[in-house]
Amino acid sequence: MKSSGIKASAETRSRLKKLVAIAQSLPDAEVAAQGLKGEHRILRVGKKSFGYYCFDHHGDGMIALWCKATPGEQGRLVAENPRRFFVPPYVGPKGWVGVRLDQRSVDWNEIAYLLRMAFRLSAPRALLARLE
Repeated sequence: MKSSGIKASAETRSRLKKLVAIAQSLPDAEVAAQGLKGEHRILRVGKKSFGYYCFDHHGDGMIALWCKATPGEQGRLVAENPRRFFVPPYVGPKGWVGVRLDQRSVDWNEIAYLLRMAFRLSAPRALLARLE
């Protein structure tokens, strides 16, 4: 797909910076650039990914976080607020949830909660003890 032409603004860069800071506050979590232009980020602990920052993924026109979710959480969030939450391609059938970061306001406490829960689904037990 072609890019929808959305541009990274100062607001977009600020939001990415906040997201990265939240992810990196988790024990041994790493954030790495991905994509042809380094426009996406993978969030992982060890060799396991627990989230992705996606900037106009395949021209979908969205800036979003995709993260692992506990069973039933994806469906609950999407049903509760389909304008903010969605089932992401590829990983959605595995229960991951997408949350839009390109809307007027972002609930950073909610983002931090979602990332902590996603991290818990991927991290080894030794790191979970450090999370508390």
